[in-house]
Amino acid sequence: MAAEAALNTSLADLNRAKSDAERSDLDWTRAQGLYKDALISKQEYDSQKAAHQTAVAGLAQAEARVAQAKAQKESADRRINQASANLTHAADVLKKTTYQAPFDGVITSLPVREGESVVIGIQNAPGSVLMTLADMSVITAEVMVDETDIVSVQLGQPAEVSIDAIPRKTFRAVVTEIGDNAMVRSTGVSTSQQTTGSQEAKDFKVVVTVQDPPQDLRPGLSTTAKITTATRSQALTIPIQALAVRKQEDLVPKNEKNSVQAAVPQKPMSNGKEEIQGVFVIRSHKAEFVPVETGIAGTTDIEVLKGLREGDEIVTGSYKVLRTLRPGAGVKVDNSAPKKEEET
Repeated sequence: MAAEAALNTSLADLNRAKSDAERSDLDWTRAQGLYKDALISKQEYDSQKAAHQTAVAGLAQAEARVAQAKAQKESADRRINQASANLTHAADVLKKTTYQAPFDGVITSLPVREGESVVIGIQNAPGSVLMTLADMSVITAEVMVDETDIVSVQLGQPAEVSIDAIPRKTFRAVVTEIGDNAMVRSTGVSTSQQTTGSQEAKDFKVVVTVQDPPQDLRPGLSTTAKITTATRSQALTIPIQALAVRKQEDLVPKNEKNSVQAAVPQKPMSNGKEEIQGVFVIRSHKAEFVPVETGIAGTTDIEVLKGLREGDEIVTGSYKVLRTLRPGAGVKVDNSAPKKEEET
């Protein structure tokens, strides 16, 4: 740079001035001896003296120019450092205006445009949302599971996801997250945010991750998931609507209640109000109530562990019909499809 070149020039002039000063000093010393011995004239003596003084002044001037060049170079170095600091500050500001996404994805929402004003977030107020970036390589579905079924859901269980936008096709998935807080079904508000208790139906949020998602999936699509909580081979199953509940006192015929109570006193904790789950089995054209022990429940069927054998003929129907059916009532077998009731 120019300041460094000027300093080098000043140093060269200083070296030349030193050489001239040394030569002039020798000539002046010699002239003093010759003039003392009266070998040179007064004029030549004065000329050597003036030349010596000029060389000394030139040396001092050269030294001053070197000092000035050094000061200029130091000033230039400080300006360079200041410019470098300004460059670092500008690079930092530029870096803060360029946001590097943490993953590859697709911009699914862009609520602001170039030139619009945005606000930064503070402690109690969120800032403006610039955009929403979705990682399309990982597709998850949030489904609501009833509180009676959530106890059977565990991480890693397989699931089948149906998407309304892609009919007649299911996608394999796996359970990756299970919610800890129940949410009221009617409002969607977590029970932890309520100050009073509620008897309304509650659901739990469960997240399933879709395996090998197609490229045409988009966030926000409506989905339905079927989670497989347990599997059993060679299981004996019956339709869920065939299950009925009866109180223990309803299973004893009226003409036998008094004799049974007289012969076998009831236990202090048993008052005949205990409910028993079972099915009505057709035996000798009569409906006989048989208690059963159930296992895995599916969408339409439920597993029977005890109480029935394969081949037993059972009564199935609506809850209203089974609720009014009495043990020992005569039945007529009709396996034809039920007729639809005409609307009035």
